[in-house]
Amino acid sequence: MRLVCALSAFCLLSGLSPVLAQEALTAPQGAMLRAMDKISGDVVDFDLTPGQTKQLGRIQVTLGECRYPVENPTGNAFAYLVIRNAGVEEPSFTGWMIAASPALNALDHPRYDVWVLGCITS
Repeated sequence: MRLVCALSAFCLLSGLSPVLAQEALTAPQGAMLRAMDKISGDVVDFDLTPGQTKQLGRIQVTLGECRYPVENPTGNAFAYLVIRNAGVEEPSFTGWMIAASPALNALDHPRYDVWVLGCITS
């Protein structure tokens, strides 16, 4: 419920309308992601294709799909991610991350941050 209220408030304050949520999207070949180890300060950029999993330290990041607006390929990106701690079946994060607003649905992990940079369009 809090997420719905936060999203509604964000849309109202930023001038976004419900039409944006219905904007035509396309699914490209993959996503560009960035991860940071908050303890060591290491930052790594990496690409994933749908269904691909990447091991980063103690977490595994799997891309479901990445979408972007048809009219603006360099615009916002929406990536569906599943993030698990290594050796644990239950995901730490499952859901859509939005490149332009990573805090709306962020990974809550004590050591790692992961966010979407964009979709791979070529």
